[in-house]
This record gives sequence, C-alpha cells and structure tokens, in this order.
Amino acid sequence: MKKPCVQAPVTRNFLILGFLSLALSACGIPDSKRPSGGVKIDPSPSARQCYGELRNAGVRFSPLPNQNFSGGCSQIDAITMLDVGRSTEISNLGPVRCELANKFAAWTEYAVRRAARQYLGSELVRIETMGSYSCRRVAGSNRLSEHGRANAIDVSGFVLADGRRITLTKNWNNGRQEKKFLRAIHKSACRRFGTVLSPDFNAAHFDHFHFDMGGNGYCR
Repeated sequence: MKKPCVQAPVTRNFLILGFLSLALSACGIPDSKRPSGGVKIDPSPSARQCYGELRNAGVRFSPLPNQNFSGGCSQIDAITMLDVGRSTEISNLGPVRCELANKFAAWTEYAVRRAARQYLGSELVRIETMGSYSCRRVAGSNRLSEHGRANAIDVSGFVLADGRRITLTKNWNNGRQEKKFLRAIHKSACRRFGTVLSPDFNAAHFDHFHFDMGGNGYCR
C-alpha cells in the first residue's frame, strides 16, 4: 500500500507565499497610479492653453484641483511648478496660478538666465523663493493679498553654476555686477507682471521681489 504523498512544510509554505505574492502583484496598484480620492482636475480653457505653453517651454509641473477656502482665499487654475524649465530648480514654491507660472517661466528664460550670463558670467541653476500661496490680507489693510489667490510669488535669491548665491538682502545695493544683474531682471519683471515690488518699495520688501498678476503695471 502506497503512503500518501505529504508535502514538506517548508515547500508548502513557499508555495503559499508564492501564490500570495502573485495575487498581490496582480491586483496591486502602484501608489503613483492610485485614484486621488475623487479629486477632479477641471481647468478652464485658458488654463489648458497655459499647460500647453508651459510644456512647450520645458517646464515640469503638476495641475491642482480648483479649491475655495474661508476668508475669500482660493486656488483656481493653479499648478505646482517642479522646475522653471531647462532643469532650473526652484525652491520653496507652493501653488501658483498657471498664468503667473507661465509669466514667471518666461521671465526666468529670457531675463534672468540671460542677465546671469551677461553680468555674472555663469549659468543660473536655482531660483530661491519665499513662497506663493498664503491666505492673508495686505499688510495694514483689509484687502485680500494676491498671495491668497495663489497669484503672487516672492523671490529672494539666485544660485549660479559656479556656486555663487545672489540675494536681494545682500546684493540689491552691493556688488557692482550683482547689483546690475538684479536691476536688470527687476526692469524686465516690470514689463511682464501686473505688480512688481522691490526693496525700494518699503521695509517689508527689503529681502525679496514680489510679483503678482493682480495689478495694472505698478512697478517699484
């Protein structure tokens, strides 16, 4: 009489683990592919056009869902910029409206990058910011800041390929070539953004440029 074939425990355990592994791999969804909990990206036609322009400029970004917050704050047609084109890094930047991001990317490409080469003899590798979206009022008033609409960016410094770091705090009025660089890109910004504020505006802006699309060409 033949003895029944009994699988060794170790072999059986391997088979079970193998089956479970196959089952999990078959039904598992990578985190990057998982549904976003029903959050819908619903950009306006102008935002869709803006997405295309950013892609053509080589800017990496992620669209964000439209949101309204208390206090009148909002993020409409906003994106997260992952760089500013040509692998130029950008630090500390939160959600920004696509229109502003598009202007900012063009300013970086046609003003900042060129001025860095012309006045400083080096390539731009990173722009340092003090943020974008922040639900707050304009200092000393009850008027909502453009930061509360993800429609403003504060820029504090620039890092070059040779390691130099140019900042508004240190170089707005110091360093011959550094000063020329900052004045040149400030002048260009005034032709692109709705409002441009520099350290010359008031003490609150001693360390950064403020750019937004809510004004009518105010430049200081």
